[in-house]
Amino acid sequence: MNRDVPLVSREALGGSYVRVTFRHPEIAAEARAGQFVMIKAGTSPEPPLRRPFSILSVNPGEETFSLFLKAVGRGSRALFDMEPGDVAQCLGPLGRPFAAPPEGCEALLVAGGYGIAPFRIFCEELVREGKRAHVFYGGRTAADLPLQGAFADLGVPVTLTTDDGTAGTRGRVTGPVDEYAATASRGCTLYACGPDAMLHAVARLAAARALPAQLSLDPWMGCGIGTCLGCVVPIQKAEEAKPKNRCACTEGPVFDYAEIVWPGEAASLARQRTLQESR
Repeated sequence: MNRDVPLVSREALGGSYVRVTFRHPEIAAEARAGQFVMIKAGTSPEPPLRRPFSILSVNPGEETFSLFLKAVGRGSRALFDMEPGDVAQCLGPLGRPFAAPPEGCEALLVAGGYGIAPFRIFCEELVREGKRAHVFYGGRTAADLPLQGAFADLGVPVTLTTDDGTAGTRGRVTGPVDEYAATASRGCTLYACGPDAMLHAVARLAAARALPAQLSLDPWMGCGIGTCLGCVVPIQKAEEAKPKNRCACTEGPVFDYAEIVWPGEAASLARQRTLQESR
């Protein structure tokens, strides 16, 4: 069902980044970490397609929800240019959310660029449940990490990495994650959202260290409700003999890494590892 959502506030975060807050009571009350909305600025039929954005945070008391976005194309630029009082068209909350780690396990949240978006609300959920979390936040430069201070009030530590060394450690975000997981005194569960290459690297790390991992995939989405089939991804569940194409919008976007079959591979990394160990 389409929902008209008025923009309540807009916070510029530097460059092409912005945090926008909309009002809608059902979305604010129902949204879970890892879910998303399909949204477009204005109430006209043009452009026809909404764009998907992870839900950054919610405030049920004020009936608001926030999104973190980067102006890249026509749809995101129109949202970027909205002013308080303007109205957007929205579907949501949509998709399958993250599941909390088992008791005693620490959540390691791995974000690449604007893949940080679902982890603020996830940290809020984890803190409420008394679970430990650690955010690993990577980008090309310091300017690509505008939400690095968004977890301080929750007491969640954040490790930064940048490709050019302008913030945190120089290099890929998966480096510090691997080091931390190797020395962690308790069990860890990996969670990741970001570019496909980073997600694949996290999946390889999880397979190598036999760690559970949940990945939020980001294929192109046209409808968000499983109709257009634009976001199908190959998924192979444990009981299936071969992969099946599944809609990321309805059966994801969060998937168990052990079920994801990456391009150029005949089976998931977890299944490949099982086959190698059985030989």
